[in-house]
Amino acid sequence: MHPTKMTRILLPMIAAITLTVAAIAPLSQAQQSRSRTKIATRRDVEKAPAQPGQIDLKRSSIYVHVEKTGLGHEHGIEGKVKSGAIRLGAKSDAGSIEFDMTSFTADTDRARKYVGLEGSTSASTREKVNKNMLGADVLDVENYPKATFAIVSALHKKSKQGKPVVELKGEFTLCGKTRPLTLYAEPTQKDGLWNLRGDFTIKQTDFGITPYSAGLGAVGVADQLKIYGDLWIAGDEPTQE
Repeated sequence: MHPTKMTRILLPMIAAITLTVAAIAPLSQAQQSRSRTKIATRRDVEKAPAQPGQIDLKRSSIYVHVEKTGLGHEHGIEGKVKSGAIRLGAKSDAGSIEFDMTSFTADTDRARKYVGLEGSTSASTREKVNKNMLGADVLDVENYPKATFAIVSALHKKSKQGKPVVELKGEFTLCGKTRPLTLYAEPTQKDGLWNLRGDFTIKQTDFGITPYSAGLGAVGVADQLKIYGDLWIAGDEPTQE
């Protein structure tokens, strides 16, 4: 074929191909951009930080030291927080905590160590203790699956030793009975979270609970319980009001 004729044929073809590629390229880039935007959005949601004051449910736990009467045995109990948030520094409406009473379990090695007890407890003994503790005669978790602490204030104060503490005041509800509660927790910071550790005591009878006993009272547990809170809360800085 003569070079001039070949040129006349090829030039329109090259121009058509060029226009097609030019039209496709922007569309492909736009599609990629939208895809990247969607992925970034999902990742942002997955990695979104917790709201300030929100309790980290995975890291937070509650522990209870149950003392004995007669020939009974001391127990260490642990349980989980179901939901909650605390506005550190708030003078009013400082938050609330909901405890999952169905999660409470007796004499795990971790719980015994936390409350200062030595040794381990067999699985069969733990099963018996849990059955009594969670049953209708004690915590009655079937009817009262949760306990709550409605926090009125969470003020920063100093202990008698001059250490910073958070004073939590509010109302504690257990087994359908509500009583005023004030406790003090020591705050420390780690990994962008506040760790509050404190303890308080209650009497089971104040909440309509009859302390477990057997053998005409020869074996049993004390009325008074010591409860420890180990809470992790989102937020680098405390709320100030």
